[in-house]
Amino acid sequence: MDSKLLHVEPIIERAGMSPFQFGLLVLCGLCLIIDGFDVQAMGYVAPAIIQDWHISKAALGPVFGAGLFGMLLGSLVLTPVADRFGRRPVLIGSTFFFAACMLATTQVRSIDALLALRFITGLGLGSIMPNAMALAGEYSPSRSRVTRMMLVSCGFTVGAAVGGFVSAALIPAFGWESVFWVGGLVPAALGLAMLLWLPESIQFLVVRQRPLAQVARWLRKIEPGVALASDTRIVVTEHQAAGMPVAELFREGRAGVTLLLWLISFMNLINLYFLSNWLPTLIKDAGYSTGTAVLAATMLQVGGIAGTLLLGNLINRFGFTKVLGACFVLASASVALIGSVASALPLLILTVIVAGFCIVGGQPALNALAGTYYPTSLRSTGIGWSLGIGRIGSVIGPVIGGQLIGLQWTNSALFVAASVPVIISALSIARLHFATRSTAAA
Repeated sequence: MDSKLLHVEPIIERAGMSPFQFGLLVLCGLCLIIDGFDVQAMGYVAPAIIQDWHISKAALGPVFGAGLFGMLLGSLVLTPVADRFGRRPVLIGSTFFFAACMLATTQVRSIDALLALRFITGLGLGSIMPNAMALAGEYSPSRSRVTRMMLVSCGFTVGAAVGGFVSAALIPAFGWESVFWVGGLVPAALGLAMLLWLPESIQFLVVRQRPLAQVARWLRKIEPGVALASDTRIVVTEHQAAGMPVAELFREGRAGVTLLLWLISFMNLINLYFLSNWLPTLIKDAGYSTGTAVLAATMLQVGGIAGTLLLGNLINRFGFTKVLGACFVLASASVALIGSVASALPLLILTVIVAGFCIVGGQPALNALAGTYYPTSLRSTGIGWSLGIGRIGSVIGPVIGGQLIGLQWTNSALFVAASVPVIISALSIARLHFATRSTAAA
């Protein structure tokens, strides 16, 4: 007798927002809040370390770059691992790993030790966003998938903003080490919660032909009354890619879009991490106190939160490329103006917020675009490699910024130069718009 076929997609499509799905989104969002806090921590403590250790600003450029290079490798290496072994084990293992590294950072007393630990920490941080976004998307119906992925990814920006407020409160009272204590203890607690409640992707389990009991465990969380017999065969519409996941990103007509996604992410992350790492220090150099500089720089992340929350609805209405194209055009103007308006604090804050809205808020949209473009068997790899290649830019941005600062470039010149990658992002989005239209027509 033929086995009964049960398709996963219709079950997810008719599901609303059950407590189980809400809990999943909360766990993924908390992962990204901690991710954002820990990634941005170095930028917030930089002015205090420069003062305590009596070092030059340029000396911290390689430290910023080391952490981001670790994230780059984590994205490239661990996301294919997740597409082969599962989102859940990679997310949980990475969370415990970077928690331990953050706690170890409280004990460093030299640039070399700090550089090494930031690199190692980045390895764990690099796999968090692609896997959390992939997992959130795979438990969401198509009608709300982009919105939910954007909301979850907003956690990264929330964490980066919270890091600024927490750092501004902790550093004067307890020293810069206190920021890393918080950045280590909180994810350790979150890792324990994930061990108890974080599910595995149902589509992943089916594509990888895992036992029926494993799939049924999570399927019943979405639809408790689903009928499953011993001869039930659970299926998804997607097929498993036969080759290496990275090579599959270039097959079946995906090569052009893949390369454009990599280029746009690369250019956007040059700016995002140049601004994230150097804004507190550059604003302090404009004559403000450390606390004011940190809080003003935090407005970049506040703008990013607003961008992430609002752009999802705009994308659902107008599409990815139209919304992102407009964002990057506006971003190029706001970034170029930051150095010129630094002497007027209200105008500086407004300009930083606009830049954050477009650049920081635009990155989750790029990640969501990759997450919706690639199939389940390639989703984590697709998001991860887009982020990983982009993070080459995240390494370059702070390091080049440090070199230009060492060459005594003025703040105005620095930010005008920083607007050039944003213009390239806007032009690349225009090309992506026509490439995806051609693909759809084919």
